[in-house]
Amino acid sequence: MTVTVRAVKGPTDLDAFLQVPFALYRDDPHWIAPLFLERREHLSRKKNPYFKHAEAELFVAWRGAEPVGRISAQIDRLRLERHRDSTGQFGFIEAPDDGEVFQALIAAAEAWLKGRSMTRIQGPFSFSINDETGLLIDGFDTPPAMLMGHARPYYNARVLDLGFTKAKDVIAYDYNGLTPLAPAMAAMMLKAKNSGELVLRSFSKKHLARDLAIIVDIFNDAWSGNWGFVPWTQEEIDVLGKNLKLLIADQYIAIAEHRGEPVAMAVTLPDLNGWISDLNGRLMPFGWAKLAWRLFTGVPQAVRMPLMGVKRKYHSTPFGAALALGVIDQLRAYHLARGTRRAELSWILEDNRPMRRMIEALGATAYKTYRVYEKPIA
Repeated sequence: MTVTVRAVKGPTDLDAFLQVPFALYRDDPHWIAPLFLERREHLSRKKNPYFKHAEAELFVAWRGAEPVGRISAQIDRLRLERHRDSTGQFGFIEAPDDGEVFQALIAAAEAWLKGRSMTRIQGPFSFSINDETGLLIDGFDTPPAMLMGHARPYYNARVLDLGFTKAKDVIAYDYNGLTPLAPAMAAMMLKAKNSGELVLRSFSKKHLARDLAIIVDIFNDAWSGNWGFVPWTQEEIDVLGKNLKLLIADQYIAIAEHRGEPVAMAVTLPDLNGWISDLNGRLMPFGWAKLAWRLFTGVPQAVRMPLMGVKRKYHSTPFGAALALGVIDQLRAYHLARGTRRAELSWILEDNRPMRRMIEALGATAYKTYRVYEKPIA
């Protein structure tokens, strides 16, 4: 039966878009259904501040009355202003092992982008590089951490068959917090602490606006030279603050100050995927009670560190390495004391060799690889 692709135009279409992955992963024990409520808010043009500087279209592939695939096409004006490369993006791609479905979805995304003067397509991003980035190409045998993607092994070949090439890989590291610091690393950090010039402290929700501004300032400085970087907007910062206030204790975030100036930070989040894996995406009728109980009374089996940064003036210096070690080790000590042993450090650009060397020296292991693809739009 012929595949047709239609844009999402109303609640029924959106339901179909959200339901597509359930059929594709029904026999995959490592896929975790995202919460419908959270995904609806993320896709909402009214609720997601991404849409203050971007536009997007969602598409569903149909065989008759059955939704069999999905994709998004999006244009981020902030990204275009920064990189000036006429590149649009795609994301949320899900499809069976069927070249016709993949081809129809990519064709729909390319046509939408071409109609808006884009000359290149890149992805997947769902929606932004600051959201879920890349397609899983290695590490299918474990569940994803929160805000990280999962995929079937055939996805890579199907995307390559459509003329895409690799743009960049990003790496997720698995870290056992029980691994002690190597003596040389411990000595480096101790020397920095004993200098009297380094102060480590926790985030303060009591001073939420102040400490959020510090995190964003360090992030925008530390990551500004990274591939594909897009800064946060004030609206996105406000949403981040609301989420952090709900999800974490102050000690989930560490800030390092040098001579009174905040210069490094690291952020951890509870890996909520461990707490929603049995909810099948639904909070009603009893899922909300289970999640609330786990959030407010439980200790997560794992955390994810999605953000870590040291200001650029300290990059490639021993003191900069000590700053990074300091914030990471402070978080490690807190989570170990509570009973959390495992962390995912993600994601790290494949060619960020200084950061990768330091993480590997900590004893972390690269266990998942995500790929971003690109190609010219015909």
